[in-house]
Amino acid sequence: MRLLLLAAVLLAGCKQEAPPQAVDFAHRPEPAGSTATSVTIAIRGMQFVPETAEVAAGGTVTWKNEDLVEHTATASDKSFDSGKIKPGASWTYTAAKAGSVPYVCLLHPTMKGTLVVK
Repeated sequence: MRLLLLAAVLLAGCKQEAPPQAVDFAHRPEPAGSTATSVTIAIRGMQFVPETAEVAAGGTVTWKNEDLVEHTATASDKSFDSGKIKPGASWTYTAAKAGSVPYVCLLHPTMKGTLVVK
């Protein structure tokens, strides 16, 4: 009986801790006040996702076409032009100069986005 009482007292004092949370190092957020050095913009559903993206000067921007048709990413000031990006393909641009640049898909002019380079 004493052994059973001792076991109950010992078990009552045990705390069960939650398992550690998984950390996704590949998708960790940028530190406050910093700007990403690489950004991916999906082309899906006839939209640029996200519509506005920020990248550090000297950083890279990749447009990935997830639609079933070709698209372009063409800056209104002509600072970049992807040409036709085939379905499943991507195009990468190095953003050298700071500023805000609107862009459009020349094949589908209702598709618009903005690249902000800091």
